[in-house]
Amino acid sequence: MSRLTEVIVLAREAEAVMAPLTRPDQDREWHQCFTRIDDTFFAGGGVPSEDEQCYVWVIQFERINWTGLFAHLESLPWPEPWSVQVLVRDEEDDCFGLWMLYDGKLTEVPLPRTRREPFSYTINGVLSRTDRPGYRE
Repeated sequence: MSRLTEVIVLAREAEAVMAPLTRPDQDREWHQCFTRIDDTFFAGGGVPSEDEQCYVWVIQFERINWTGLFAHLESLPWPEPWSVQVLVRDEEDDCFGLWMLYDGKLTEVPLPRTRREPFSYTINGVLSRTDRPGYRE
């Protein structure tokens, strides 16, 4: 079954931690690779700055095959765990949901005017904007 889910990881000083996730690894429960978005992307010229750093990694899953991702991210030795933010948008979601590390666990941060509801074809349910036209509780 095709099911698109985008995941964005933002974290400071995490280049070494995220580097293995940018390469294939058949031992991981999920097999796609993150793409590193560094400052050359934002500079527009393709020339890295001298202190090039990366704080953003993106990935897209085409099926519901990322069940181990959160546990894997929680297990990593983040240099600045308070800076870790994980944004997830399933194709049924109205917007990205936000997860942050609290006590070593990725926990969803409630967003104003949103509601997450169970949905059988997703891992986390569906995140809906309650202020959009046509929303029904």
